[in-house]
Amino acid sequence: MNGSAPTALRSPLVTLALAAVLLALATAALVPSLLSTPGSSPIAAASPSGRASPSPTPTPGLTLAYPTPSPEPTFLSYTVRVGDTLSSIARTYSTTARSLSWWNRGTYPSLDPESSGYDPNSIKPGWSLVLLPGTTVDENNPPSPSPAPPTVAPTGATPLPSLGPPVRPTVAPSIAPSATVISHGSRTSNRIALTFDMGGRLDPAVQIVQWLIDHHVHATVFPTGKAGSTTSEGQAALALVKAHPELFDVGNHSWDHPDFTTLTAAQMASQITRTESAIAPLTGQTTKPWFRPPFGAYSAAVRAGVGAAGWRYLVMWDVDTIDWKPESQGGPSAAQIVAKIQANAQSGSIVLMHLGGYHTLEALPGILAAVESKGLQPATLGELLGS
Repeated sequence: MNGSAPTALRSPLVTLALAAVLLALATAALVPSLLSTPGSSPIAAASPSGRASPSPTPTPGLTLAYPTPSPEPTFLSYTVRVGDTLSSIARTYSTTARSLSWWNRGTYPSLDPESSGYDPNSIKPGWSLVLLPGTTVDENNPPSPSPAPPTVAPTGATPLPSLGPPVRPTVAPSIAPSATVISHGSRTSNRIALTFDMGGRLDPAVQIVQWLIDHHVHATVFPTGKAGSTTSEGQAALALVKAHPELFDVGNHSWDHPDFTTLTAAQMASQITRTESAIAPLTGQTTKPWFRPPFGAYSAAVRAGVGAAGWRYLVMWDVDTIDWKPESQGGPSAAQIVAKIQANAQSGSIVLMHLGGYHTLEALPGILAAVESKGLQPATLGELLGS
């Protein structure tokens, strides 16, 4: 027995069997190492049929990209400085004074356009106003009252991160809103707008404008395109207006004074835009946003047509001097014009007069005295209404 074991181990069959076992053990140890080796090729998975499933081939150059969201508009904070007005701030940031009022009405109630105490000309140094540069509020869908400004705001405009999520500006509808009818401004402003239509009779127009300049009276002129650009008197009067932009605003009174309630929207647009093209170069300023309808005649269609043409305000009045009518036809004398203003003008009033009024030039000294006696200060429409 002791001599048979070594003989068996030396048998060729046993040797081959031992070699096969050793090879199997070595292979079992090597496979996990190959699978975990970086850079090694993955082993294809077997399909149900027993064949290896090919690995999917990626599409060359295909990458997944996610769109970058557009940045949200961000409110800025502006600290009011000495000498600032809503209009000057609005010009700097390509918006409007009334937009500034809408955005800040929650913080400063005197800036609320819907309030009887609306007084856009009484902003004070140190006030912190929020604004969206390059954005105008749609007044048919005004924003909610404004958030409170930060406790400390540096002079000038700075980003205002403390307002929480960015506020989206009101998106203007695809159809332009109708023009807003206005007949007076704030009843607590102590300002009054003296407005002068120009069309038809023009004899005293240049003298009236010169008198206003000589006495530093702020006023608004509403020329028709035809009278202002095709007559020597109209051109001379508007040249004086252009030389004194600090005293005058300019509005639009149509091209040749038709009744707008009889026109189509296209005819209205033609009347207004033709006047703008003729008057703006002569005065150095646009007639926007002010339009005064001839004869004071308007309707919902007129409001829509004027708004569609790009003019936001349809300017009426609350004191009519009827100075265009001669005394021989029942019109007022100079004394009667003064008396009417003395009796009816109040804070925020818009007074209607004419550069061709029969006794308007004669009445001006008395008008100014009457206004001052009531504690009122003449202002342009922009100054009165904050636009």
